[in-house]
Amino acid sequence: MAMRTAATIALSLILLCTGLAPAEAARLYRWKDKQGYTQYGDRPPEAGDLAADGVDVIRFRNPPSALVRLRLENKGLRYQAWADNLMHGPVEVQLRFKRDRNVVGRPALPARATVPARSSVLVADIVVTDPMRGGDFELLLDALPGDPAAHPQDYDYRLPFDYGRVRVDQGPGGSFSHSDAQNLHAIDFAVPEGTSIVAVREGVVMQVESDFDKAGLNREKFGGRANFIRILHADGTMAVYAHLKPEGVQVRVGQYVRKGQYIGLSGNTGFSTAPHLHFAIQVNRGMRLESIPFRMFGPLGQLKFPSQEPPAPAAAPRAL
Repeated sequence: MAMRTAATIALSLILLCTGLAPAEAARLYRWKDKQGYTQYGDRPPEAGDLAADGVDVIRFRNPPSALVRLRLENKGLRYQAWADNLMHGPVEVQLRFKRDRNVVGRPALPARATVPARSSVLVADIVVTDPMRGGDFELLLDALPGDPAAHPQDYDYRLPFDYGRVRVDQGPGGSFSHSDAQNLHAIDFAVPEGTSIVAVREGVVMQVESDFDKAGLNREKFGGRANFIRILHADGTMAVYAHLKPEGVQVRVGQYVRKGQYIGLSGNTGFSTAPHLHFAIQVNRGMRLESIPFRMFGPLGQLKFPSQEPPAPAAAPRAL
């Protein structure tokens, strides 16, 4: 699931984007010095450095539940734009201007970077090109889980529950909701609400959501509001277990889980018609999440999922 980090720097600087941290109120100060240059700082200027027009206080707040945070550091006539990854797994970010006046990005925006788990990366410098006029800009930071350099390995995934009987409501390429890149190879398992879900492969819990309690066919209202668990595997692939029961997540972010370990309870939350488990293996393909085909085994051997993708068009006859 993609994350949009709307990092807004308005009025020449207002900060921030998406994350997993409590909201933090902060201030940025803007003033003109005695030479007429516009200055910025995280603390007010000394009285002797201030021109007559006074100091503007620009307030900003980091939104709650952010996963990736845009952070600006004032370096005089340039600003360092850092991406802080608060997740227990890598993310790819893309920084771009929403508005820019008298500033340039170095490297030029849009600029991408991969940020390892629980770390920070300098994405770009924002440089004021005309010190006399100052700079005015807004930034947007888009973020997506996963490392685009990951190389998926062939792996024998186990069934995500302990049922002997397996029923699939929607397979790969299903027209209801498996037609986009993120879900093209997903499987919807028909299981009763409250079924114990287990990890199909060992890995680290990267994301969880467990606060949604409603379901329905209104995509605008319920799309993106399913409870889910995202687990990162050693080869960079990520398993997504979705539509879980309210408060049905039984693991925590950053936890290492073993193959077959109990992780949650199935449910019927989000854009859903009935209780089921939506399961997919995803990779980041460069600011684009894609599901990939996988092999899965149950008590009776390998499962065969009938593809619902439309058949490829027949090749045109070749003239002799």
